[in-house]
Amino acid sequence: MTFDPATPIPADSFLREHPEGCSVAIRVQPGAKRTAITGIYSGASRPHLNISLQAPPVEGKANEALVAFLAKLLAVPRSRIMITHGEHDRFKLIVVGGLRIADVQAVVQEKLLGIV
Repeated sequence: MTFDPATPIPADSFLREHPEGCSVAIRVQPGAKRTAITGIYSGASRPHLNISLQAPPVEGKANEALVAFLAKLLAVPRSRIMITHGEHDRFKLIVVGGLRIADVQAVVQEKLLGIV
């Protein structure tokens, strides 16, 4: 599946409703040159938001960097970003408390448009 950043993100992609806000399926690439959203990964059972992290995958540093990056990107406190699955894996499920899918969708779409 090829991703076109100009096409609106389908709500059923890597975003799902959650009782506390919304969940985001993420694939991280630790040890990258810079921390950024790099696209949509579609090689798994469902699409994942691809995020490169400068932090190495050692002693939870990549997880800490991911939480900090998402908190800043979505303008929420770090305490609202929870890794619910995949703490020791590159595929993660994140719950963002207090935000609707449309809120996260708008921010991610804007960042994906900047990739092209």
